[in-house]
Amino acid sequence: MSIDWPALVALIGAHERFLLTSHIRPDCDALGSELGMMGVLESLGKDVRIVNGHPTPPNLAFIDPDLRIETLGQGVEVADLDDREVMMILDTSAWAQLGPMGEVVKATPAKKLIFDHHVSEDDLGAALYKNTTAEATGRLVAELAEHLHVPLTPAIATPLFAAVATDTGWFRFPSASPSCYEYMAKLITAGASPPAIYAALYEQDTVGRVKLRGRILANIEVELDGRLAYTFALKEDFTETGALPSDTEDVVNMLLGIAGVEVAVIMVEQATGGFKLSFRSQCELNCSEVAGLFGGGGHRAAAGAFIEGSLSEAQPVVLDGVRKAMR
Repeated sequence: MSIDWPALVALIGAHERFLLTSHIRPDCDALGSELGMMGVLESLGKDVRIVNGHPTPPNLAFIDPDLRIETLGQGVEVADLDDREVMMILDTSAWAQLGPMGEVVKATPAKKLIFDHHVSEDDLGAALYKNTTAEATGRLVAELAEHLHVPLTPAIATPLFAAVATDTGWFRFPSASPSCYEYMAKLITAGASPPAIYAALYEQDTVGRVKLRGRILANIEVELDGRLAYTFALKEDFTETGALPSDTEDVVNMLLGIAGVEVAVIMVEQATGGFKLSFRSQCELNCSEVAGLFGGGGHRAAAGAFIEGSLSEAQPVVLDGVRKAMR
């Protein structure tokens, strides 16, 4: 799916008050895309608010130095957003991933649009501006800036670089195409500092995060002649290590570093019960299709979902779905 850039440019030009949101448990692509989009729109004189259903994880707080990202229910209520003319949903197309912001999507009188790069989608009653071949939503925001003739600034380029860098595994995934590097060069020229961004992302671990990672790695099991690796984290692991829910970010990719592993799965128990599922593939297995078995979605090489139940109940069901997809 390609984006109708002239239509999107016209829509933006015709409105003044914008609301940006993204998925719960926001990652760098979600946050970076929102902040980059805010910078682009504000350069055009627009009135912009970012409101998410979950707060920004502490380990990603560096991306929002001016604290522009708000959280629904923390000083912001649904009625406070009634004046918005356009609601832009970035980096997701799924009801389940909107969390509390789903109520805003349903209630808002604003025009709704989705700006995303994921394959799977629900009917959110929004106009679709998607490119599923893009490596990150942050890349699409950089493209939009060009179509709007908005010069990139350090404040725009930095979160967008972080968005693309993280969604490409710091450019080690196949999605990092030649055109991706061309856009990254533009962001660096505009003021993004790869060393500073890398240090903020990967060289600021807490003791709790490192201890949690150790537990998760100790739980790894492999099967199917070493092609499938899986692990889990339980609620008590977070309590006992002092780690945060966001501290599981990117751990699943470490499983793909095991020689011979083609598919990786991590199950993370949630505070309210059930498990967040993350799937990764470096073979022909389509993670989005596997995640779809559990009401989730994403990309061919990376996707997520949620399943109810205890570990003993949920893990066999999840692994059975993965094994069938791999055979």
